[in-house]
Formats: sequence, structure tokens, C-alpha cells
Amino acid sequence: MQSSIVAMVLAGGQGTRLGVLTDDIAKPAVPFGGKYRIIDFALSNCVNSGIYKVGVLTQYKPHKLNAHIGIGRPWDLDRKGGGVTVLQPYTYESGKAWFKGTADALYENLDYLDKTNPKYVLVLSGDHIYGMDYMDMLTFHISKHAKASCACMNVPLNETYRFGIMVTDISKRIVEFQEKPQHAKSTLASLGIYIFNWDYLREALIQDAKDESSSHDFGKDIIPKMVEDKDDLYAFEYEGYWRDVGTIYSYWESNLELIQSIPQLNLYNDSWRFYTRTEEMPPAFFGKESVCTNSLVSEGCEIHGVLNKSILFQGVQVGKGSIIKDSIILTGVKIGDGVEISNAVIAENSEIGSGTRIGVGDFAENEENPGVYNSQISVIGYNTNIPENAIIGKNCVIHSDVNQDSTDNWHVQSGRCIR
Repeated sequence: MQSSIVAMVLAGGQGTRLGVLTDDIAKPAVPFGGKYRIIDFALSNCVNSGIYKVGVLTQYKPHKLNAHIGIGRPWDLDRKGGGVTVLQPYTYESGKAWFKGTADALYENLDYLDKTNPKYVLVLSGDHIYGMDYMDMLTFHISKHAKASCACMNVPLNETYRFGIMVTDISKRIVEFQEKPQHAKSTLASLGIYIFNWDYLREALIQDAKDESSSHDFGKDIIPKMVEDKDDLYAFEYEGYWRDVGTIYSYWESNLELIQSIPQLNLYNDSWRFYTRTEEMPPAFFGKESVCTNSLVSEGCEIHGVLNKSILFQGVQVGKGSIIKDSIILTGVKIGDGVEISNAVIAENSEIGSGTRIGVGDFAENEENPGVYNSQISVIGYNTNIPENAIIGKNCVIHSDVNQDSTDNWHVQSGRCIR
């Protein structure tokens, strides 16, 4: 079955709800879990499922993502007659360049799909964290003689308003679709993972492209039309771990879920490994004054302070007397002596001066974008340089490339931002 299916990974989204973490890179390229990037999970699921024909559709600021994927070697996707292909928007006679939506992204790559000549097409989002054997879903799809199948999972009733909800009959055939309903008729939430018969999907994409009223999106147009037309669309119930890390809080929370005593997502399962492209670094070093409890620490780190319930990516340096708790520290961050960091996300290659305190005081609404920054978590952008003895409150944002001269006042009250 594996040879008859091609995966199309939608990886062009900006992920605006992640704030400064996606100012300069696409959401699927955001680091996650100590050494990975978000897209690693979809790619790893493909190869673990035996799927070696993979198209990755990129759009928003794709340079970091393209460099990360390369020719696909870390995932064993550097293959002749298959492997990974990065598919970007292109300009042709009419002048069009950007994809209009997720369905349009596939429509604009019909040539690629026709060339691979699959029997089935697996459509994935490249910005979710999970481990799934897609062959289980394909087996279900074939057994139902379906034209399309949608992976779903049961969510608490009070969270159904956040999802597209599928209402099914006794055979798991989808009979109604509710988009983020206030009064849900079901708790089956769509995960944005679809399997289509290629001949059916090809015609659906062509018809959707002709519809000027369509937004050319799978969740908003293709799937609802299938339900309306009473086509053979079935719900595959997934019972494993799945997270949408689309907000600052969910990103922070999902990372810290990895340090639970029995994490729901097992990064250490030899039979279902997650692969990535990372720089080769020496082993982590812990000084004689260091203390580390309930944390993940990647290679290349040098720790002389105290860590508690935190995740440190590769090459992080922590000075003497520094205390880090409930925080995510990304690759290459340098933290001076006597620093206190609590409930924070610090992006790559930033420097935190000695004596600085981050995450102090009481919560306050963010002055810049309360829809994005709305929790206790303070976010420090990429390549920032924070001076010694700075004080940064809760729910603050320090934008990328900020340096010591960006402001005269480094006593940053909760909810404030610095550009």
C-alpha cells in the first residue's frame, strides 16, 4: 500500500498566533522539544509509516524551512523515484504567485501529483505535534470504500468551539460538519489530516478552482462540500497524542509536557523515532555547582546554574548562580551569572546579561497584542541582547534583534513590549 500513496505536507503557514517566534520563519520551522522543528513530526510519521513520496508545500518565509529539509537525508527521504520534494509558489503567464489556500496549493501542483501517479493522497498539516501510523488510517479508508477519510479525535465538550466538528452515523460516515460551533452535536474534532482517492481529489480540486466564491481551503470548502454532496467521507478516530501548538501558551505547555514522568508523546521509542537535522555538538556539561531537576538538556549545553522543569536546546550556556524554571530556552542562547528566568520562551541566539530577572511581578494585559500574548509567559525574540540587571515582567515581549541600546529603560513592566 505504501507505494500507492503520496503525502502532501502543508507547511506554508505563518502562524501569527506565535508572535515573535514566527516573525522571520514559517511556523513549521519553529524549534520544538529540545532539538527538533515542528515539521519533523509530520516527516518522521511519513517515513515511520513507510511513505517515501512526500511533497512539502512552502510559502511564508521558507528559507529556514528549506535549509532544514534539504534533500531529506535525516528522514531517509533522499531517494530516487520518490523522496521529498519542496514545492514553492511560482509565477506563470497570469502573474499569480501566492497560494490562495490549502486546496489551491495542491491544485497548483497537479503536475507534481500527476507525475507521481498515486492511488491515494495523504494531506497533512506541517505544524502539529503527534505520532501517527498513517497506514492504520489508510487501512480504515480502504475498508470503508471511502472517497476521503478525515482523522478525528474526541475533545472535551467545552473545547469543541476551537475545532471543526464532525458528526457521524453508526458506520463513521460523516453526515454533518460544524465549523467551531458554539453548540456542538459531537465531540469529534478534525485534525486536518486527510486521505483522498486521487481521482476523486483531482476532480474536486479542479472544480474548486473554478468556483470564484471559494476560499480554496480544505477545511472551509472541500470537506464541507463533500458533506453537502453526501459523498463517501469517513471519520478515522485517532486516540494517540496530538497537539496544535498554534499559540504561545500551547507551544510552551506542549514542550513542558515532554518532561512529565510519563509523557504522552514518547521521544524515546526506538520503534517510532523522530528524526531531525541538527548541528553536531559535544555532550552537555554540568558544572559542580549545577542542579538539574525534571528538565531536558540537549547536547552542547554548558550548565553552571539551576534548572527546574525547563527545556534547553542545543548549545545553551547558563552562568553560575542562575535559576531557570518553567521555561523554554532555544538553541545558542547565552545566559549570564545570577540570572532568574521563570515562565519564559527565549528564542535562538539571544544573550541575557548577568543579574537579569525575567518573569517577575504580577500579570498584566499585553499592550501590543493581547490576542497573541495573553498568559504569564514572556517571550524574548531571536538574536536579542538584553543588558545586565534588566528586569522584565510577566506577559512581556522583546522583539527579535533588540539590543541594549533599544531602550533607556530596561525595567520592563508586565505586559509591556520593546521593539
